Amino acid sequence: MSLQAYLDRFSRGWRAPAVAALIAFLAGLPGVFAMPPLDRDESRFAQATAQMLETGDFVVIKFQDQPRFKKPVGIHWLQAASVALTSDPADREIWAYRLPSLLGAMLAAAACAWGAAAFFGAPTGLVAGAILGSTFLLSTEAFIAKTDAVLAGTTTLALAALARIYAASRDGPPVGRLTRLLFWLGLSVSILVKGPVGLMVVALTVLGLWAWDRQGAWLKSLGWIWGLILLAAIVGPWASAVTVATDGGFWTTAFGADFAPKLVGGQESHGAPPGYHTLLTPLLIFPGTLLLPAALALAWRGRNEPGVRFAVCWLVPAFIVFEATPTKLVHYTLPTYGALAWLMAAAVMRAPLGRVVRWLGIGLCAFVGVVLGAAVFYLYGEYGDPGDLPATVLTALLLAAGGLSGAYLTWRRDAVSGLAAACALTVLGHGAFAGLFAPNLDPLWLSQRTEKMLEDARLLPRQGFIAAPVAVAGYAEPSLVFALGTPTDLGDVPEAIAALADERPAVVEGREQAQFEAALKAAGIKARQIGKVEGLDYSNGDETTLRIYAPVPSEAP
Repeated sequence: MSLQAYLDRFSRGWRAPAVAALIAFLAGLPGVFAMPPLDRDESRFAQATAQMLETGDFVVIKFQDQPRFKKPVGIHWLQAASVALTSDPADREIWAYRLPSLLGAMLAAAACAWGAAAFFGAPTGLVAGAILGSTFLLSTEAFIAKTDAVLAGTTTLALAALARIYAASRDGPPVGRLTRLLFWLGLSVSILVKGPVGLMVVALTVLGLWAWDRQGAWLKSLGWIWGLILLAAIVGPWASAVTVATDGGFWTTAFGADFAPKLVGGQESHGAPPGYHTLLTPLLIFPGTLLLPAALALAWRGRNEPGVRFAVCWLVPAFIVFEATPTKLVHYTLPTYGALAWLMAAAVMRAPLGRVVRWLGIGLCAFVGVVLGAAVFYLYGEYGDPGDLPATVLTALLLAAGGLSGAYLTWRRDAVSGLAAACALTVLGHGAFAGLFAPNLDPLWLSQRTEKMLEDARLLPRQGFIAAPVAVAGYAEPSLVFALGTPTDLGDVPEAIAALADERPAVVEGREQAQFEAALKAAGIKARQIGKVEGLDYSNGDETTLRIYAPVPSEAP
């Protein structure tokens, strides 16, 4: 059976969104279970969710005793539900907090396929969903317990439903109330998860279409009255409760101290000039890189087609805003990747690719595949050991083969097969990276190794042999708080000395070592070093040494 026959068979009805979701599931799943908790955002989100479950306060978001007024509560509720159903907050199993992100990535791929099918047909919709589900960025966000995969899923759902409504006004498939309901649900949940970002992308898409078409009568069919009531019912209760609980402090901090500074400067050293996202797109959207030039060419050549026009209005205005915003992180543009996937799929499913865009795609795809493979060997050289070599070779070969096979088959004028090979090998390569290679780079996982050393010595408070909290001097990464428990005392040398005097363990970072030894001697306290953890604090790039100390029990009189 030919590849086209498979596409026709597996794109009928609900199958295209289901297959796209399956691809996203397979791409993200290995990292969900294998990767240690990441610093800093993931561990902050997970720890705040754990505290909600521990305290029963599902309104005010906190990290230890500090309010965390940066994002709305939606992701924490989803994570809390996941942990309550599959785990226990005391177990600190990070995979349970990651399941909503995996589901968000699956939703993004499924919605991408569903929306594209209204304009380009079900087989093209399946290809679009497969491209998005296998992209390096989405499949990475799928195993990180924070907002971005869920935001991508809900925003893509809202825009896919909006696209079908737009298509119906231009002789496309008819839509019913369910499509309108999905639009409002996607938009409402995106707001509850990450505030105005999803709303901005949707609003810019609508404004772009209105300006281009010079008419917006189709917008009247969105169901504004009941839709806005639904949005208020989803967002309003928590918004009201947090306003009362924090006396308005949440909104002052969220907008005044988090959102607004991102618009005027590079917040938290995350500034970058315009062009940053554009330069990174070929890497982050890999293996779709193969069709990136063809997608851009189609965006211009087919701009009068309703489906292409919708994708352009989805992609361009929001992407410009992200490029113009001084604060930049690689995942910011993820809600626009569905539009790129549409254009890529439509381009490859039409007549043979033009000569220029075909060769540009071949070169880009081969280059990115080789770069990813080389990056794996670089990480191995910096942080691996000889036992990691088999996983290194496997991961590097799969990623490089993804780029090279896609380039080769496209050179042979079979771009659809080239795309299929590149997607399959990239999903395998990403799985090997997140499931086998990266988790074994021990120097990067300081908190995980510290937790294991304390556990082996029966010094973890949750084991029940010793009182909480563990005191930590000079090292304050959120992953260690998530690993050791909410009461963990992130302080300095005096807190470490007090812990040992109280017969509790202490962790001392290397730069505090001399002061710690002097204070220990001055206090006349006995302690024994049970181990040492050395590696890289990748959040700030510092080489770090952590020494773990156990108290010496006082002798009975």
